[in-house]
Amino acid sequence: MNDKMLIELTNQKAARLLYELEELHLIKVINGNIPPVKTKLSDKYKGFITKEEGRQLNNHINQMRNEWNNI
Repeated sequence: MNDKMLIELTNQKAARLLYELEELHLIKVINGNIPPVKTKLSDKYKGFITKEEGRQLNNHINQMRNEWNNI
């Protein structure tokens, strides 16, 4: 089994527990900061709404902007 997890420690006592698990050969601790994977917003939300819903949303936003500018 080669599953990997990224864990953020909120208490230093957790680090001691992790090292104890490593000594028991249950886990392997990899030190160092692993940079988070940055996902482009366009990839993250691609296919979230249909093209028609997107057009309707854009029309609604433009209508609200026009109403706001007319105040």
